Amino acid sequence: MSVAFAGNSTTTGSREAGPLRVMIVDDSVVIRGLISRWVGAEHDMEVAASLRTGLEAVNQLERINPDVAVLDIEMPELDGISALPQLLAKKRDLVIIMASTLTRRNAEISFKALSLGAADYIPKPESTREASAADIFHHDLIQKIRHLGARLRRKPAVASPPLAPASPAPALRSPIARPVAPASASAAPAASSGALSLRPFSNQAPKVLLIGSSTGGPQALMALVTELGPVIDRVPVLITQHMPPTFTTILAEHLARSSRKPAAEAVDGEPVKPGRIYLAPGGKHMRVARSGVDTVIALDDGPAVNFCKPAVDPLFTSAIDIWHGSILSVILTGMGSDGMRGGKDIVAAGGSVIAQDEASSVVWGMPGAAANAGICAAVLPLNQIGAKVNRLFAGDRS
Repeated sequence: MSVAFAGNSTTTGSREAGPLRVMIVDDSVVIRGLISRWVGAEHDMEVAASLRTGLEAVNQLERINPDVAVLDIEMPELDGISALPQLLAKKRDLVIIMASTLTRRNAEISFKALSLGAADYIPKPESTREASAADIFHHDLIQKIRHLGARLRRKPAVASPPLAPASPAPALRSPIARPVAPASASAAPAASSGALSLRPFSNQAPKVLLIGSSTGGPQALMALVTELGPVIDRVPVLITQHMPPTFTTILAEHLARSSRKPAAEAVDGEPVKPGRIYLAPGGKHMRVARSGVDTVIALDDGPAVNFCKPAVDPLFTSAIDIWHGSILSVILTGMGSDGMRGGKDIVAAGGSVIAQDEASSVVWGMPGAAANAGICAAVLPLNQIGAKVNRLFAGDRS
């Protein structure tokens, strides 16, 4: 790997196919030790450095030259949110994963970090002595490092512009725009995705909009809901984003501000009505069910599905009993394949699926699984999904 550092501008040459170099920055010696062991046990990654403070990370970045940094929020000398823009100013394509315990304050800081250029976040367990919590943290962290790092390796060599001044507001920005070729109304898959088989859109008028997302999802959702006002006024919008408790509370607040429509974590038993956005709360699967003549939210505290809780598939499959084939579902950026099986069921019932394309996805796992399964009627860049959804709800079936 060849990297030239010059002030705020970084030029990255062709990346070598070696292990991902991971820099761990946390003031807890226990956490540093755990993550170091986990990373060291993987064949495709290595520990580039294990540091105690953000100041050490900033000062030693050129020497260490990591691909990925796992950055704690609360540290002495220089905390994570203060170190983040300084690290990106020195190395614009550094993949930074913020790590924090599940508090309201840390969740808000993690959201702000996404707006400042962090690639993702991960909640740390309150105690590493709780085996199940440590196992989930282990699994999720390694997957995030691997998938986000792999995307970095696939990017072409570019010269990065100076980092723009950070906005003081903690509102999320959409993902960094990448040039995309003009798309047709039905599909614009990335070239690296290969030829995809697309289905016609359903002839049935959709009566509900379902959205599933994961890694990169908060930024994508912010961008999408700003365009969906006419749809939200006409039908209910239900969203499952892979996210822990507390984080979903804050995400719902961001969705309400971005859409200027009522948005909140779903409550068990509440009626599902047009004009509202319902977000699956962290730690619970969100389904829909009948209660007399009403459609209501049904929250489920059962086991994880596709390693996730909440998961997208339970929402998608439960919606078929209510709306049958009158369903439009959208699968946005995310790791894994959650949403693909539920999407298959929706298509079999007569509904339609749209997937985000590879070029605009932070990770093309979930939408890629749906696209490659042949269940999608369209594969579109994020900035074209809102317009397409609006046209479909206005009666366009093309």
